[in-house]
Amino acid sequence: MSAVAEPARLAHRRRLPGGIGRWVGTGLGGVIVGAAVLVALLAPWIVPHDPFAQDLPKRLLPPFWMDGYDGIHVFGTDQLGRDYLSRLIYGARISMLIGVSTVVTSGLIGITLGVVGGYAGGRVDDAVLFAITTRLSIPVVLVALAVVGLFGSSLSLLALTLGLLLWDRFAVVARSTTMQVRQLDYVAAAWCAGCSRVHILLREVLPNIASHLAVVATLEMALAILLEAALSFLGLGVPPPLPSWGLMIAEAKGYMFFTPWVIMIPGVALFVLVFGINLLGDGLRDLLGARADP
Repeated sequence: MSAVAEPARLAHRRRLPGGIGRWVGTGLGGVIVGAAVLVALLAPWIVPHDPFAQDLPKRLLPPFWMDGYDGIHVFGTDQLGRDYLSRLIYGARISMLIGVSTVVTSGLIGITLGVVGGYAGGRVDDAVLFAITTRLSIPVVLVALAVVGLFGSSLSLLALTLGLLLWDRFAVVARSTTMQVRQLDYVAAAWCAGCSRVHILLREVLPNIASHLAVVATLEMALAILLEAALSFLGLGVPPPLPSWGLMIAEAKGYMFFTPWVIMIPGVALFVLVFGINLLGDGLRDLLGARADP
């Protein structure tokens, strides 16, 4: 083997595990997120029991891997005798609803501001930068706590509040990528052809920055789900008896030393979902970033 071919072969070997790991991580993240979406959509038809039905004589029944499993409640029951698997399934529905609605709301605000500011420049861009700086100076958790404390806790209010507070990352990424794209030849060609600014933004700019925004969307979804769980844990998020995973952890904290599985099950579910979303986001960043590189 020649001296030139040997380094190339070694370099290929060095790249191969990373490439395999990238695809495995992206696939695993996609499977986790896809499973969560399916569970959320099919929740009313796949739950084995009513997640709101209380049965005090059957309270704190152990799950299937522990002694005393009754053969009916796979993940046992909570302190009010409600089936834990059914509440876990409905909790996935609430988490995905919060995550998706937050990404849609914050994405519309942030992408609009970022694209308009990055393309227009000048005073418009200065105004967008001022809005981003103002938003970054506002503590998200404290504002969410204040809003929920003033107007009461509800699922729709929580989703709207998080959507109105988490748009800054969309705006920053959209602005910076738009400033790069607007100087490319195809944008200049569209401008010379007489296309309007709206046409250029919608047909030329947005499709070419969508890969970067997709990565931001996964990060924002994971952050929104964690914030919802934290607020629900504090009692200012999703109101009971809705089975939010954060609320399930909060209700179970008084029993964690004697029946640790009541806090372990929703905690593991929350960890797996956020981990899957982050894996998917990292995979998209690597794959789409590598595709965009020359």
